[in-house]
Amino acid sequence: MTDGPGHGLPMTVPARGLPSAVRIHEVGPRDGLQNEQTVVPVEVKAEFVHRLAGAGLRTIEATSFVHPRWVPQLADAEELYPRLTGLDGIRLPVLVPNARGLDRALALGAGTVAVFGSATESFAKANLNRTVEESLAMFEPVVGRAKEANTEVRGYLSMCFGDPWEGPVALEQVVRVSRRLLDLGVDELSLGDTIGVATPGHVDALLHALGEEGVPPERLAVHFHDTYGQALANTLAALRHGVSTVDASAGGLGGCPYAKSATGNLATEDLVWMLHGLGIETGVDLGQLTATSVWMAERLGRPSPSRTVRALSHKE
Repeated sequence: MTDGPGHGLPMTVPARGLPSAVRIHEVGPRDGLQNEQTVVPVEVKAEFVHRLAGAGLRTIEATSFVHPRWVPQLADAEELYPRLTGLDGIRLPVLVPNARGLDRALALGAGTVAVFGSATESFAKANLNRTVEESLAMFEPVVGRAKEANTEVRGYLSMCFGDPWEGPVALEQVVRVSRRLLDLGVDELSLGDTIGVATPGHVDALLHALGEEGVPPERLAVHFHDTYGQALANTLAALRHGVSTVDASAGGLGGCPYAKSATGNLATEDLVWMLHGLGIETGVDLGQLTATSVWMAERLGRPSPSRTVRALSHKE
């Protein structure tokens, strides 16, 4: 055991059967800010990314090349991306909804892009105005062209555990669409609990089902929302399956504009506190990260929902 409470660090007590290190895929600048009512100035967004990198995060999802009409909060993508300089060794993924979005991202030299699909028909219709099959057909040339350009491709799969219109989602349905996205050539697939209804047993069952279909945990990430306070428990269940990439949002920013019951993402600080307590390496300085989230909360005019941010900032 090392470290201890009272110094802004948890007591370190490792547990068996967990990864030695976790790569945090920080989504605050994209998934977080796109759901804020406040449109953040581009210079603040750029400083946010730089501060997150300074806190030790090495994968920071920067923005989305979606039509400004759909996500006005990220309408400045072309202006923001060139400001993200001097970040050597930092991956800056961007979301590209279609071929046009890919063109815009590649023109600015993006090294990693992400496509965003759905495991359910209702959400595919609401988010993409397409069926699941039509969305996969749209992604195929996007993924193919990105790979030809030596660009890494991440796939997001939303509604993996429950859908606000359809209710519980069958494991076989999620496995089928997951397999299709991986077969298209995505390097990594992030399984999304978009409305936050997953519980650890459900996470265990889905990851087991994917493993039975030959999907290794190394190609998976998890993306949990904390609607019912289950995000950390669900993350621990995924870690026990060998998943070592976890999506999180600094300060707990973000939800989902197309699923009104969705609350914020898992807060990066809450995740880091748990991982460090388990002796799992993240490379993140929790103090600097907390200060960054406090700084952003001040610019948004509201307190951070992260319990760890609140606890640590009250100690100062």
